[in-house]
Amino acid sequence: MTVSEDPLRRPVGFSLAISLLLTWFLLSDATAQSSLPTMTADRPFAPGERLTYAISWLSITAGKAVMEVADAPPIQGRAAFRFLTAATSTPFVSRFYPVDNRVESLVDAATLLPQRMVFRRREGKRKNDFDVLFHQSEGTITATKDGVTDKLAAPPGIHDSISSLYYFRSLPSLVPGSSQMIAVHHDKKNYRVEVQVEGLERLKGPWGEVETVRVLAIMPFQGIFLNEGNIRIWLTNDARHVPVMMKAKVVIGSVVARLTEGFRVPTAP
Repeated sequence: MTVSEDPLRRPVGFSLAISLLLTWFLLSDATAQSSLPTMTADRPFAPGERLTYAISWLSITAGKAVMEVADAPPIQGRAAFRFLTAATSTPFVSRFYPVDNRVESLVDAATLLPQRMVFRRREGKRKNDFDVLFHQSEGTITATKDGVTDKLAAPPGIHDSISSLYYFRSLPSLVPGSSQMIAVHHDKKNYRVEVQVEGLERLKGPWGEVETVRVLAIMPFQGIFLNEGNIRIWLTNDARHVPVMMKAKVVIGSVVARLTEGFRVPTAP
């Protein structure tokens, strides 16, 4: 397995509040591995997709995030993707809470299961470096944080916080009223997160007006940027399931990420 020589060099990825999402959800529980989808050419994303988000906090422009899909060298003969994310705060917000997070997740292109995740976290005074290897066939994870390595047991089909979002986007349908439990690895621990599909909602943005599916992820731990728990995500109600908005409560107020570039409503034929 190989990763780019410097996986954290390029400013690609998510954002502050989506550092929120860097801790959101994963695959269903350990008994549900048979339900994992095998992706095809009809997957809702492909290398070259790049989504840019504006982050606001208390009506203040707080930062920028980018989420990108890139090609990767094969892993043991299997096609692979590289999911790249970054979150940076504006100069104003950086005066009291600087954020500069960079993440790379290397995944199997067919199952979207992660093989390795590299995460450089810089939030306020908090500075951490993670390098996580997923041994999917063994049911274990080798997690290194700030130079200290531990080998942990993991449920079948576990994801990291980035691959989980793409996995969720790959589901063929999101039915209002449905929910599922998701297994999540975050900071040397495995969690079970409940994901609820709340309903449909129309949203307007720089990309036009779309019908969205509103999803609630109930977080059992404090995520990045000090979110207090639950995160809401609005995904386009179409085959692409593009996340056009995300929102999470923080210690004071809420952080909102709104898509600004990378998606346009398809024009009628």
